Amino acid sequence: MKASAFVYPWDVDGDPAAPDRIAALGVEQVTLAAAYHSTRALTPRHPRHRVVTAEHAAVLYPPDDRWRGRALRPHPAGDWAPGDAYGTAAAALARAGLEVHSWVVLAHNSRLGAEHPDTSVVNAYGDRYPWAPCIAQPATRAYLVDLAAEAAVRPGAHGTELESLGWYGLQHLHAHDKTGGVALGEAGTYLMALCFCPACRTGYGEHGADPDELAAAVRDALEPLWRGTARDEGWAGVEKLLGPARTAATRAWRDGTARTLQEAAVRAVRAAAPDGFQVLLHADPVTHHVGANPGVDPAHVLSVADGVVVPCAGGPGPLAPFAAQGREGAVLAANLGVVSGMGGSPGTLGVDMARARGLGATEIRLYHAGLASDDDLDAVREALAAR
Repeated sequence: MKASAFVYPWDVDGDPAAPDRIAALGVEQVTLAAAYHSTRALTPRHPRHRVVTAEHAAVLYPPDDRWRGRALRPHPAGDWAPGDAYGTAAAALARAGLEVHSWVVLAHNSRLGAEHPDTSVVNAYGDRYPWAPCIAQPATRAYLVDLAAEAAVRPGAHGTELESLGWYGLQHLHAHDKTGGVALGEAGTYLMALCFCPACRTGYGEHGADPDELAAAVRDALEPLWRGTARDEGWAGVEKLLGPARTAATRAWRDGTARTLQEAAVRAVRAAAPDGFQVLLHADPVTHHVGANPGVDPAHVLSVADGVVVPCAGGPGPLAPFAAQGREGAVLAANLGVVSGMGGSPGTLGVDMARARGLGATEIRLYHAGLASDDDLDAVREALAAR
């Protein structure tokens, strides 16, 4: 089973030992960030630094002329990834014998929300989520499609993995995040993710739901949660709280919006890429889920992309709906955490890989070679050697 490790350019650039160290893990591929959100990351083995602070969402290469004169455009990184940081790292990793695929984060961008507030998701209370661009807005969609094509098809890349290509919600580890005081549960997570920007209000109306009445119903539905009296009834709780008709209207609008964006982005990548270029989406098989692994319809997404990268930190169960499609040649990559300090389980990687294979995984992804301790990487090396 082919294995790939996630890597940032700053894990490699300036550290001559990094490419061979990553290759020695036993992986055949690296998934290298080309466009990424703001973050603060440890670099435990780098000879020049131990902490990298990426101050804003950025492309980790020089953007081209397609953005000239456009209000919505990507920003190059600052001194945490200067110049063509992606290209420099990709070349070094390729010399170590690793196949390089790009890693592109799309609808997760707090700088975009800060500079262009009207692009953000707006919840039923009128609160903006500046880290979450609304994927229904035409200008935002055009930006995301062009960014996908540019960031994915970097020189030397054999494929790409598109993250956050769908709806984003409240879940975001924002600076000094203080949103965990109330457990949202399945229903609350969905209701707090519903967008009421002008584009989405129009969209709900087109599906038979008055947007003012819908927003009021969402606020009413959330009241028991704020009081601490709500029971988490899963998706059934959403339908119970909003009513079947309103719930169906939100799903029709949001599911259709996400699907057409995914189709457009994959088309744009394929048009820019050479033959044989692999396009995968980070995806969750529960269509109403939001976040870095947005919910998709398994049959639809596997008809559009070459496969999916599926979050399996809580077990390999999410692979099953994709495997059930029986799509020959589709890549089903199980994303496994191997950073013990971030909840990963490098010590059980062998068992986790076997379980994932049993549920249909064709490949694995390891999060994250640059963030893991030496002990974590030793466990990864041992597990991959025993494949």
